Amino acid sequence: MATLLPGTAFNLGLRSYPPARKLISAGVPVALATDFNPGSCFTLNMQLILSIACSQMGMTPAQAITAATINGAYSLELSDRLGSIEAGKQADIVLMDVGDYREIPYFFGVNHCVAAIKKGNVAVNRLEGG
Repeated sequence: MATLLPGTAFNLGLRSYPPARKLISAGVPVALATDFNPGSCFTLNMQLILSIACSQMGMTPAQAITAATINGAYSLELSDRLGSIEAGKQADIVLMDVGDYREIPYFFGVNHCVAAIKKGNVAVNRLEGG
């Protein structure tokens, strides 16, 4: 699994980004992460990471979301319980206020998250002002 860090290239002002298209075309599974740290990447925002992956690395929204969810879980050897919505898996779910999943990376810099569920418990609820 190749774990790509588009936020690092963005933050450091690099002229090139990880070669997502080449890796995917070669059949290499790709995961996305923020690399949040005080030295090279100052964002925790995975929505921004999806935007950079699509706009600068040529990933489709579906590829970027897959890379940020189930492929990330596979990379950590946690895919048996995390990374997708399936019976028997931990309920970690983010609800986004978008008409289509492709809007998540398209409208960059916008917090689309209206609710987040972690381990089956509501952690964030902006639907009812909570």
